Order: sequence, then structure tokens, then C-alpha cells
Amino acid sequence: MAFMVKSMVGGQLKNLTGGLGGEEKNEGEKSPAEAQGMTREEYEEYQRQLVEEKMERDAQFAQRKAERATFRSHFRDKYRLPKNETDDNQIQLVGGDVELPKELAKMIEQDNEEEEEKNSVIGQLSNIQNLDLDSLKDKASATLEDLKQSAEKCTMM
Repeated sequence: MAFMVKSMVGGQLKNLTGGLGGEEKNEGEKSPAEAQGMTREEYEEYQRQLVEEKMERDAQFAQRKAERATFRSHFRDKYRLPKNETDDNQIQLVGGDVELPKELAKMIEQDNEEEEEKNSVIGQLSNIQNLDLDSLKDKASATLEDLKQSAEKCTMM
């Protein structure tokens, strides 16, 4: 309310006096530098620093997004899932060649080792329930011994 009265009356008084007297700066007319309590050069330097910091943060964020996209695309390739265009775009945005962080690379390496163990014959046998590999080995060696003995007894051989 006070603002409206001041603007109406103040405008009328300026017209009557013809703008005589020193111009008063209102609080709303301060420059941003003065409002912050800095000189213009300091304020401009401060603004440049803010812009640089924002650019650095954006670059780091884009890098992390690309690393995650690389990680997801690795698993899509591994499990033969369809590719995602947004992941490809994020990787290309950063520069195309993104290295995984050490922690993620270790996770992938451990996962690959576990998969290799599971894909081996012994790994497949160990997945079968109620299977004792030691007893199976003993039975196989006993069967071989029996075959050798029967082969010795055979007159044709």
C-alpha cells in the first residue's frame, strides 16, 4: 500500500518540481553488485566463478551418467537385451570412450569369473542337488578297476 501511495505521489511531485534536486536511489534501484556489498569488478569475477563451477559440475555429472550407461550397456550385451538409445546418446555426449570406475570394473570381473565357474562341467554338476562328487568319483574309479580286471580275464584280449 505504501508503495502505491509513494509511486503516485512521488511521480506527481517530480513532475511539479521538474526533477530539481539530487536524485535519490531507492532500495529497489541498487545494482546487484551493490546489493551484495561488492564492487562491480568483484561481482563480475564472482559471476564468472559461479559459471565455471556450474560447468565443472555439469561435466562431472555427464561423466557419471555415461559411466552408468556403459555399465548398463555391458549387461545388456551380456544378457542379449535390446540396446537403449538414451544410454548410447549419453556415452556419445561425453566423448564415446568411457572407462568404468575401478569399483564397477571389479564387479564386472567378479561376475564374469562366477559365470565361467557356473558354465564349467564341474560347476554344472555342483548345482545338481543331492549330488556328492566324492562318492561319484569313488564309483567311477571302482568301475574302471572292474573293467581292467575283466579285461585281463578276457581270453580274446
